[in-house]
Parts: sequence; structure tokens; C-alpha cells
Amino acid sequence: MRSSATGTELAFARGAASALCGLMLLAIAAGPALAAGCSFEPQGEGRVAAVIDARSFRLDDGREVRLAGIESVMSEKSANRSAALSAIVAGQEVTLRGADDTPDRYGRQPAFVYLSSSDTLVQGLLLSQGEALVAADVADKDCAATLLTAEAAARQAKRGTWADPAAIKNTESPGDILAGIGRFTVVEGRVLSVRQAGATTYLNFGRNWTRDFAVTISRRMMPAFAAAGIDLKSLENRRIRVRGWVEARGGPRIEALRVGQIELIGEN
Repeated sequence: MRSSATGTELAFARGAASALCGLMLLAIAAGPALAAGCSFEPQGEGRVAAVIDARSFRLDDGREVRLAGIESVMSEKSANRSAALSAIVAGQEVTLRGADDTPDRYGRQPAFVYLSSSDTLVQGLLLSQGEALVAADVADKDCAATLLTAEAAARQAKRGTWADPAAIKNTESPGDILAGIGRFTVVEGRVLSVRQAGATTYLNFGRNWTRDFAVTISRRMMPAFAAAGIDLKSLENRRIRVRGWVEARGGPRIEALRVGQIELIGEN
């Protein structure tokens, strides 16, 4: 982060783990760094018997594991993303880590997965190759920072999905964002205004609420932003990057359920 950063920008660096400028990550050389950020309690180990899809695999004892902290790349131009995961974990001994090993509703164990042979974080490798996106639900700040750094390296180097200029949606083209309804999407643009209506705060990127993109933040999220030292009103006329699931409520919307979904970017 540049030395002349404002207080708001510094708060985002702490609260949203977004101090990414100038940080580069090489997928192999940075194994120890990737391991450190998401090193939760061990939740088991085993050998990968089969890769199910871009984010999940089956161990030889029958357990199904879902990679925590990342989302699959959703793009018509994307290649078979399960191939990237297969290249990393197929036949490998892995260690599962996480704060909780409770299976999801499909019976899969969500986990941060490490290659036992090198103690390298699988999620970090996929992100640094541009084969995944950081999810919106990473609560641990150190882990979020690790994952965002890996994603930033791939984005800066235009690796994987980031080689496609359309990988990041522009708020000036709300139709392109709306075309991804129901998908996990990364959007960038300049906040035109910050308005509150009832229990919801809107970060508006245009003047037409039935057409333009907006980020919605519920009243229950306000304490989290306040704890991070973030004044939402100060975001007016600033460029931000937001990630989340696209909904249609008038125009396209993304609901911010965690502070880390929003990052200040570039020169404002």
C-alpha cells in the first residue's frame, strides 16, 4: 500500500485483508507462506481417490471433501476446471484442516487442504494459477489475506481466468453483470452514492435503481464495518472491488455479508 494511504484505506487493509498492491506469489515457491495463513486444526487425512469437480474430491476411505474458502470460476470461456484440481491432488496424500469438520448438506467435509508431501495449501495453488476465486465467506483475516494475495498474483499476471478481460465485470455495464445472475462474480467500479433505505444501505454505481448495479449492506452488518473502522459514506467517489453472488432486485445486486467482500482498489 502506498505511503500516502488514507485512514479509510488503512482500515480496509486491516478489516478486509485487502493490502494486495505489489504482492506477488509464485505457486511453488510460496508454499510455506500459503500454508501459514490458513493453518487451522487438523481434521483428518487420506489419499485422493477421485476428483469430483473443480472444488471437491473423494478420499480412498469414501469421504467427500469440499475445498473451503474458494469458488469455482464460472465462465463460458473457462476450460474444464476440474482438470486443474486433478493435476494437483490426484493420487496424493492430503491433510485436512479447518475450524469445523461438520459436513455440508450434501455430506461433504469442507476443509482447507494441504499436500502432505510439501505442506502446500491446495486452495492457494488454484488461486495463484487463476483457476479459482476467493469466496465471500472466509471469516479468518489471516486466511483471507493469504487467499486474496494468491488471487491478486494471478490477476496481476493475467493467469488462468484473469487472461480474459471479461473476468472482472464493470459496473458501467450492468447488463453484463445481470447476465451472471446466480453466479459468484467479481465486480469493479466507482461508487456514485451511498444511501440508506430502511434497514439497508446501498452503495450505488448509477442513478437508475431499476437498471444500475448496487451493493446492499443490511443493518446487522453495520457493527462489523464499524469495528473495522470503515465509514461507508466515505466510499463515495472511490473505486472498489466487490465479490459475491449476483441477484436481480431492480438492477443487479450483490449483498455484502462480510467486510472482506469489499476492497478499495487503485488510485481514487
